[in-house]
Amino acid sequence: MIIAIDGPSGAGKSTVAKAVARELGFSCLDTGAMYRAVAWRALEDGVALDDAETLGRIARDCEIAFLHESNDPMPKGVTIGGVDVSSAIRTSEIDRAVSPVSAVPAVRAALVKQQQRIGRSGDYVVEGRDIGTVVFPEAPVKVFLTASAEERAHRRVRQNVDRGVGSIDYDEVLADIRRRDDHDSSRAASPLKPAEDAVRLDSTGRFIEDVIEDIVGLAREKDAR
Repeated sequence: MIIAIDGPSGAGKSTVAKAVARELGFSCLDTGAMYRAVAWRALEDGVALDDAETLGRIARDCEIAFLHESNDPMPKGVTIGGVDVSSAIRTSEIDRAVSPVSAVPAVRAALVKQQQRIGRSGDYVVEGRDIGTVVFPEAPVKVFLTASAEERAHRRVRQNVDRGVGSIDYDEVLADIRRRDDHDSSRAASPLKPAEDAVRLDSTGRFIEDVIEDIVGLAREKDAR
């Protein structure tokens, strides 16, 4: 079974997806980390973010893999071309670079193929921006998870403080989230939008445990049919 969780930056998709996967015994696929890895490689190589041809080549030719501990389906990190970029892709610089990189059609086409290959190998919770609309439109459970921009900014700042990576300036983070919302929802290739049959969940002011319970319930209801 595929559980597709889409939504804007900072909505809590990664946290929720990992918790849902653990509850159900599924594996978890963080597609956003794949786009971040391509953005990191491009910046390291000095590739312009509007160089669609070279960005597409990076996405096609550089193998992206997730790091796992023994017998743990949850990814502990990500590599691109054999380089561990687990921390490097969580910086403010990558936050700013990932939207234009992910808007390149050739990048999306290359990574969607990888995501479909991985997801179809078992039971997965897959989170991203276009999982229910493009990557797995046949997914039996689709969720569009969101929250207010202000709450997402507060969450991102707390997350950055905890991991010691990324900006902890609230106004800067809020501006970046709003910029990414606009960019992701208006891009020509796979814009951010809920699938027609997605269940919309707004986590503003809610305990994360309640959101997790909602999605687990949807999955168990679907599986029981």
